[in-house]
Amino acid sequence: MKAGFFETDITPAYGMEKPGGYGKAYNKAMHDPLKARAAVFDNGERRLAFVGIDTCVVTGRTVREAREAIAQGCGIEMDAVMIGASHTHAGGPLFGLFPDDVADASSLVRTLVLEHSTVVDPLYHAWVVGQIATAVCEADRRKEDARISVGSGYEAGAVFNRRFKMKDGKCATHPGKMNPDIVAPAGPVDPEVGVVAAWRPDGPLLGCIINYACHGTTGPGGTSADWIHYLERILRGAMGRDTVTVFLNGACGDVTQVNNLSLRTPEFGEYRAREVGARVGAEAVKVLVGSPSGEVRSLAKAREVLRISRRRPSPESIVKCRQLVEDGLESGETGTTEWTFAKERLVLDYLVRKQPEVPVEVQALQVGPALFLANPSEFFCRLGLDIKDGSAFPFTFVVELANGGVGYVPTPEALDPMTGGGYETVLTSYSNLAPDAGPRIVQASLELAARLTPEPPPQEELTEPSPNVWGYGWLGELE
Repeated sequence: MKAGFFETDITPAYGMEKPGGYGKAYNKAMHDPLKARAAVFDNGERRLAFVGIDTCVVTGRTVREAREAIAQGCGIEMDAVMIGASHTHAGGPLFGLFPDDVADASSLVRTLVLEHSTVVDPLYHAWVVGQIATAVCEADRRKEDARISVGSGYEAGAVFNRRFKMKDGKCATHPGKMNPDIVAPAGPVDPEVGVVAAWRPDGPLLGCIINYACHGTTGPGGTSADWIHYLERILRGAMGRDTVTVFLNGACGDVTQVNNLSLRTPEFGEYRAREVGARVGAEAVKVLVGSPSGEVRSLAKAREVLRISRRRPSPESIVKCRQLVEDGLESGETGTTEWTFAKERLVLDYLVRKQPEVPVEVQALQVGPALFLANPSEFFCRLGLDIKDGSAFPFTFVVELANGGVGYVPTPEALDPMTGGGYETVLTSYSNLAPDAGPRIVQASLELAARLTPEPPPQEELTEPSPNVWGYGWLGELE
């Protein structure tokens, strides 16, 4: 096996849009640089590339163009490239619709998208495509003989499910710290810290892939990779300043750093970003130094593209939303929650007429005993755990927001009109897939996993039993 790692800069310019919400926001300060980090594995018969990029969501168009550039630049097959967004809410303008996506829309919809929503900056998009391709092609060029280690750790103190069952029978997202109407969390967390690493035969670490499920919403201030920046700093401090850490986010559609069952503060800012990154990074270091490395030979890939219907807003709601939106535009009061989600529903109405079904790529990439199963949604944690539970691989790592962005995919229970609810279930231009999307992605992921054959993980080198006692071991109290 050969492996190579490389990273490139994708920090947006001052004043560019900052995605993460439903309205306009702009980058006005920089906390830390944003990156595209790549790992390439080559067993002589096949090459696989993993890319983690510091962005809220990566569009399908960005992924397609980056894959094309990679195939042209170094010959890695397009379906052998996995590109995952870290989900930082302090990244660059790579999330939302492109301006030309609404070229044929009504003037109202164009106004709502271009002037009141986050949109992709075509220049930034083109630059990031080139930087992703450069990272992969340079990682491929730098490949060298490598021993592979695979392992996982456990870090439960950094993550919490943000959805709760309430006394009224419904569910709420972030209901307020210690709200007396909270009954119980509405879903689990996944504390597994997955690590796949490549080592030089003489010992030093070449680079690693880290998989952990947590929103990038600590917000340390300014443009930032969020807590992933501190994850990288911990790994570089322990393993070497040139260590490249490819971060791929797990199934965290309903999981963040905020503990609503505690009154502790702060939950946001520099302190919390540092804490989450340090917790996950420290556990990753423990896994790195504690997992045996050895010869790994298997590289494999599989892929399926599902066609999933969108949920349609009712005609009655569209009439009401249009009136709300037009009134807000006329009065200048466009910042309210009610206006924002009315705006979103009007844009969705346009999109569902234009594209009633959405392509959803489910991808499997195998490195020996480790299997990465990716999809482009903000995937609820319970669904990710269902995939892990059903996989025969000794290490199964679920990757969300990979190879595109199709919004939240909740469990069917979360979408139940009687007992569900919460922010993630609301219809928007970003999040609108049918209730069966989650089970279908789980099923497709497990079908892909079943096509592939796990390789046993590397084992520690063992010595033979010995009857020879250490010379000093005979010594006792001297007479």
